Amino acid sequence: MANQGNPLVLIVMGSDSDLPVVKQAGETLDTLGIAHELHVASAHRTPERAIALAAEARGRGLKVIIAAAGGAAHLAGVLAAHTTLPVIGVPIASASGTLDGMDALLATVQMPGGVPVATVAINGAKNAALLAAEIIATSDEALAAKLDAMRKEMAEKVQAADAKLKEGRQ
Repeated sequence: MANQGNPLVLIVMGSDSDLPVVKQAGETLDTLGIAHELHVASAHRTPERAIALAAEARGRGLKVIIAAAGGAAHLAGVLAAHTTLPVIGVPIASASGTLDGMDALLATVQMPGGVPVATVAINGAKNAALLAAEIIATSDEALAAKLDAMRKEMAEKVQAADAKLKEGRQ
């Protein structure tokens, strides 16, 4: 899933069981031509690894970090505490969890003042990738144009669906 070139987005997941959701972020970044890399690092089981990934990210030329985790979901906060790069949290609904991802959502979104984490919906990896792309596009006109084209295509699909619906009623 990680594509070639100098990566701009670091994707970190707390467990490889998060991969089915996290794949959506990688696929979206691939579609936009944004180089990225993927790692597994746990805020609780491998905290030194997680901290090192965040602390070294800016020096390696990365621009945005996406952190996906379920359960206690402290990964995004740990990463954000060790970098000033934007961190986007993706709360994951874990298969073994009883709260359908609400625990992860609340753990990700409730950061203390001074250590922000942008948070998308539960299992919202695609939107995390799009938000990362929008952040990068603030200084990349070609990427901004790709995002504009993507939005236009989405609007056209909705308009086509509406037209099809109207045809069926007439």
